[in-house]
Amino acid sequence: MKTFRFSLIAFLPLLNYGAFAEGEYITPDVFPSPHITGAGDWAVAFKKASDVVSRLSTEEKASLVTGSYATGGCIGNIRPIKSVNFTGLCLEDGPVGIRVADLSSTFPAGLTAAATWDKDLLFARGYAMASEFRDKGSHVLLGPVAGPLGRHPLGGRNWEGFSPDPYLTGAAMASSINGIQKAGVQASAKHFIGNEQETQRSNSFSPNGANVDAISSNIDDRTMHELYLWPFADAVRSGVANVMCSYNRINQTYACENSKLLNGLLKGELGFQGYVVSDWSATHSGVRAIEAGLDMNMPGPLNTADPLSNDSYFGENITMAIKNRTLTESRLDDMARRVLTPYFYLGQDQNYPTVDPSNFYVAFQTYGYSPAAAGMPLAPPAARDVRRDHKKLIRELGAAGIVLLKNTNETLPLGNPTNIGIFGNDAADPSDGLYYEGTKPKSQHFGFETGTLSVGGGSGSGRSTYIVSPLQAIRERTDARLQYILNNQLISSNDFSSIFPVPEVCLVFLKTWGSEGSDRLSFENDWNSTSVVNNVASICSNTVVITHSGGVNTMPWASHPNVTAILAAHFPGQESGHSIVDVLFGDVNPSGRLPYTIPVNASDYNIPIVNITGPAAYDSSAWQSDFSEGLLIDYRHFDAKNITPLYEFGFGLSYTSFDLNQNLTVKPIHPIASPFPLPTANVAPGGNVDLYTELFNMSATVKNTGSMPGATVLQLYVSLQGTSVPHGTPLKVLRGFEKVHLDVGEVTTVHFTLTRRDLSFWNTIAQDWQIPVGRAAVNVGFSSRDLRSNANIQLV
Repeated sequence: MKTFRFSLIAFLPLLNYGAFAEGEYITPDVFPSPHITGAGDWAVAFKKASDVVSRLSTEEKASLVTGSYATGGCIGNIRPIKSVNFTGLCLEDGPVGIRVADLSSTFPAGLTAAATWDKDLLFARGYAMASEFRDKGSHVLLGPVAGPLGRHPLGGRNWEGFSPDPYLTGAAMASSINGIQKAGVQASAKHFIGNEQETQRSNSFSPNGANVDAISSNIDDRTMHELYLWPFADAVRSGVANVMCSYNRINQTYACENSKLLNGLLKGELGFQGYVVSDWSATHSGVRAIEAGLDMNMPGPLNTADPLSNDSYFGENITMAIKNRTLTESRLDDMARRVLTPYFYLGQDQNYPTVDPSNFYVAFQTYGYSPAAAGMPLAPPAARDVRRDHKKLIRELGAAGIVLLKNTNETLPLGNPTNIGIFGNDAADPSDGLYYEGTKPKSQHFGFETGTLSVGGGSGSGRSTYIVSPLQAIRERTDARLQYILNNQLISSNDFSSIFPVPEVCLVFLKTWGSEGSDRLSFENDWNSTSVVNNVASICSNTVVITHSGGVNTMPWASHPNVTAILAAHFPGQESGHSIVDVLFGDVNPSGRLPYTIPVNASDYNIPIVNITGPAAYDSSAWQSDFSEGLLIDYRHFDAKNITPLYEFGFGLSYTSFDLNQNLTVKPIHPIASPFPLPTANVAPGGNVDLYTELFNMSATVKNTGSMPGATVLQLYVSLQGTSVPHGTPLKVLRGFEKVHLDVGEVTTVHFTLTRRDLSFWNTIAQDWQIPVGRAAVNVGFSSRDLRSNANIQLV
C-alpha cells in the first residue's frame, strides 16, 4: 500500500510539468466564490434575476438551490416560488433523450455523434433532443458530456461523451449546447472534472460501515488546462446554463467542494456565469461546498432510499447557517442569481410547458417507488407524445456515425445478393425489454445477451418506445434469402448445420456493453466475439463484421482474409438497424471517422483502471489515480511511443475517393505582438477573450475523385515540436476539422482558422497561456496519420 505525503500544490505555479513524486497532488483553497456579473449577453437576464432575488426571503432562496428528489415528476426538481411567479425547475437525464419519460425518442450516443465529425448534425441532435425535453416540460437537459474525456479506453461511460481529443470534444460540446439552448432548454456540461473511471468513482463503505473515499484523480496544472479543462472552456464560451460537478476527488478533494476547480478555474479563469449543480448525491458537505462554489444540491435528500425526505446538506441547513453567520447572505444571493439568470435568459418564465404528469410515474417505476407513497393515484395519465418526426434525424445521425474500417475488393455496398447470412446476438430484437439500465448484477459487464445494442446503461441511457434491430431492417430492405443464427454460444461451438447453402455474404453483428457504475473488463467485443467471427469466417469467404460498442475495441480477426469489411456502428439509438442497413446497401455513403484510436493489441494502451481489491480497498488513501502520462492519451500516446495502430484517430473509408492538394495556403490575420494574451480586468465566458483572437487562416483544396457522391472530413493538426515548448508536449494535436459533401468530380476549398489558444501551451510558472518561440508545423489530411498538405508558420 502506498504512503502519501502532501507537500506540493499541483495547481500552483511553483510546480512545473514533469514527473511527480508520490503524493504531490493537492489543491489550494480559492475563496471567495466569484459573483455572477451578467457578462456575455446575459445582462438583461441577470437584471431580472437580481430583481427577483431581492424580493425573496432567506428560506425561499434556500429552496431555490435545494433539490427535491421525488416531488415534481422529474429526476431532479426545484420547487416553485409562487410569490415571484417562479414555476420551478425540472432537471432530467440525459445525453441521449429523456430517460424517465414515455413517448420520447432515444438518440444516438455522444460517441456516435462525435464519429460524424459534423458540427451541423451535432447542433441538430442537440436541438431535436432539447425540443422533446421542452415539450415534456423539462427545463434542464443533463448533458452534454465532456467528462469522462476518455483517458481510459475501458471507461464505462466513455460512450456518453465524445472523444479523448479535447478539441473534438470541445467543438462537439459547443455545437450541442448551441442546439440545446436554441430550443429554450438549459444544457448541463458534465461531469466536471477528471471523472475518468467508474470503479470507486464515489465513496463507498467497508463491511464495518467505515467511509471509503472516492478515487482521487491526481492531475497536474498543465494537463488540467490543455486536456481536461479545454472542452469545458468551449462549453462556458457557448453560454452553457450550468455545469455539473462530478463524484470523484481531484487532487484529494471532492469535485463538488473543490474551491480551486469551482471558484478558481470555472468561475474565475473561465468566467462561468451559470450555476454549478452537483451530480446526484455527489455533495459531501453544506457550507464548505457552498463556499467552494457549489450553487445547487441534487437530488436533495441525503437518503435517496427515502425520496420524500427533507433531510439535506442544503435546505434548512442553509437557513441555519445564515442565521448563525457561518454563511453570508451575499453568497446565497449569488447562488440564487446564478440559478435564475439562465431561466430568464432562455425565456423559461414565458409560457413554458408544464411537466408531463406521466413523468412522475415513469420515474417512480424506474426507481421502484410507489406513487401512493406520495399521495398520487395509482393509474398514470396518458403520456405526452413529443417524438415529432425525429426518427428521420436519428436514422441519419446513426448512419453518419458509422465508420467503415475495412472494405476489401469493394465488398460494400452490398448490391443485390440473393443469399445473406446474419450472425450474432446483436442482430436480434432486444430480449430483455426496451429499457435496460444495466444495474442488475448480471448486466454489470455484458448487459443483456440477446438483442441489438442501441445505447448503453445507467443514467445516460434511454427509454425507447421501439428499437429497430438489424435483422428487422434487413428484412424490410431486401427480398434476398436470409439465413441466420443469433445465438453466440451456438456459433462459438462451430455448429452451422442449419446453414445451407453457404451465403454469398455473411453479416456478423457484435456488441460491447458500456454503463455507468462499472468499467469494461476487456478490449474485445463481448459474448465470445472472437470465436464468433473466426467461426463464421471459416465457412464464409465474404464476412462483414459490424460492431455496436461503447468505446475502443481490439479486433484480433481484422486481418482474417475472409473478413472483407468492418464497420464500427457505435451506439446509434432507436433506428439502429435502419442506420446500418442504409450504409450496408449503399443508400448512404459512409462518412464517419474514428473519434479515438483502435490498437492492434490491448497492451498498446498503457493506462489501466485503478481497481483495488482485498482489505486495501477499504483504505481511502489507496484510491489514487496519478495522471502521470500528462497530455499523452489516445493518438498522442501512440505518436509519442511510435506505436502503429490498427486504425488511427480520424480514420474512415468511403465508397468513393478524395484527393487533397499538397500546398496548404497560409494567410496571417493578426500579428502576434506578445507570447501572452492581452491582460483583461473582466473575464468573458470562456476565459480571456484574446485567447480566441484568430491569428492565421489556412485553406486546402479537396476533390471527389471517385465514382459516387460522398462526404469526407478534412482534419488540421498542429505540431509545436520545432518550438520552445516544454517536455511532454504531444507530437501533434488536432486544431481544426471540416466535413464537406462533394459530388463526383467536384472540387472545393476548405478554410481553417487558428486562434491564439490553438497555438499556445499552459505556462505553469506564469499561470497563463503562452505561444512558444519558433516555427510550428501545420498539416491537413484525412486522419491523424494520413496528412497530405502542410505548411510552417512563424510564431513569436
